Amino acid sequence: MAPKWRDLADRFAEQIKGGQLPPGAQLPQIRELVEAGEGSKETVHKAYKALEAEGLVTSTRGHGTVVRSRAPLKRLGIARYDKAKWRDGDEVAFIADRVASGRAYKRDEQTQTVSRVQADSLVAEGLGVPVDSEVYARARLVKEGAQPTHTLTSYYRPEHVEGTRIVDPTPGPAGRGGGYRVLYDAGYEIDHMREALFARIPTVDEVQLLQLPTGEPVVELHRTTYTADGTVVEFAVGIHAASRFAWEYDFKVPDSAQDRKGQE
Repeated sequence: MAPKWRDLADRFAEQIKGGQLPPGAQLPQIRELVEAGEGSKETVHKAYKALEAEGLVTSTRGHGTVVRSRAPLKRLGIARYDKAKWRDGDEVAFIADRVASGRAYKRDEQTQTVSRVQADSLVAEGLGVPVDSEVYARARLVKEGAQPTHTLTSYYRPEHVEGTRIVDPTPGPAGRGGGYRVLYDAGYEIDHMREALFARIPTVDEVQLLQLPTGEPVVELHRTTYTADGTVVEFAVGIHAASRFAWEYDFKVPDSAQDRKGQE
């Protein structure tokens, strides 16, 4: 049997998803539910924290607990890297997500800080360079209005980006077409990439930077980008507020048995 706080949270979640509690609706005060016999103060508090962690409500001092007014952003998979978006147009990845979500955006909602750093073990493995090698780190904080959504730090070998717009610290997506267009113009056309995702508890700094509610996890992304000959031209680490994105992938289903038959 589920604990009482879980049962209470599930009942509110059903009302939110079913539309009985619309965006912006305020949930009862904790004391009201306690007086109504829904459980102890601790039980109601746990239920509300569970709803907050699931991205269904927000809780702020002085405003109580309200139903979130916005659905999570679509975080596109393959489609966000379509070359037609950044090579032939100016729809960099975070903008592609906003367009797919039907949401407005401003280019300056992405900040940028560029520096030369020593590669730690994660970055060194990702770029295929020795630990402590000097690499460029291009760190971004992306917001939707005043609300941070995620951070993304891309690492590059200096010989690939020295003298390009990628190392220009001006805020924004590295000019028209973003970083991938810069690499393309430098002769490094991206061909394929690998993304690895995992959820974890955020650090204290991440809670503050992303303005995370208590108990919300983050989704950490590791992205490795290659040219056609297998050269790694970018290794990126992204930290995403879990409730602010809905991850979406659309891909052709492989059939390795058929592929082998075709090679015989």
